[in-house]
Amino acid sequence: MAALLRHGGDVVLRDYLTELPLIAILRGLKPENAEAVGNVLVEAGFRIIEVPLNSPDPFRSIGILAKTMPKGVLVGAGTVMNPEQVHGVRDVGGRLIVMPHADIEVIEVAKEQELVCTPGVATPTEAFAALKAGADAIKIFPAEAIPPAVVKAWRAVLPKETVVLPVGGIKPDNMKPYLDAGANGFGLGSALFTPSMSVEEIGGNARAFATAWQVLTAG
Repeated sequence: MAALLRHGGDVVLRDYLTELPLIAILRGLKPENAEAVGNVLVEAGFRIIEVPLNSPDPFRSIGILAKTMPKGVLVGAGTVMNPEQVHGVRDVGGRLIVMPHADIEVIEVAKEQELVCTPGVATPTEAFAALKAGADAIKIFPAEAIPPAVVKAWRAVLPKETVVLPVGGIKPDNMKPYLDAGANGFGLGSALFTPSMSVEEIGGNARAFATAWQVLTAG
């Protein structure tokens, strides 16, 4: 079994998940808004920012975030579909590769480039294959179709050090059942960010998620 939290240069996924294990998924982000949106997320405590590649001019947005966010923020791409896109993300300074699927070739290329890679999985078979290929975490996707009871069952057979991140339909009020089932954190989409939201609204959403996490994990 491949080590999960292997070093990619100085990039270790768990380092970025320690304080607030919530990943901001900024689907539809425009480059001209990237720095402002990134700043309000960081102010709320977020340390991982993902720009899906089906956003407008995503590589430019990733490059802006990579240059302007503090050193302790992990920036990268979501909806990465092929090895060529992995190279594109690396070339603009991104260090995170997130996928909706578990394409072994994409995982292997990401790890060869010393990038953090979180593939999407929907079955234990996909999860084990992704981990064997070197995945740093598994993205349970879509979480709407994979309830906490299923996550708990997966947890019984996955290596205990596996980082499990449900993504899809996550809101502040439905994190607890997944957390109780063994989730380590979450990817957050439209409940956190949509292109039509103001920076102030995005900041408010980010703080609401951060507060919900703190309440759930207090004590």
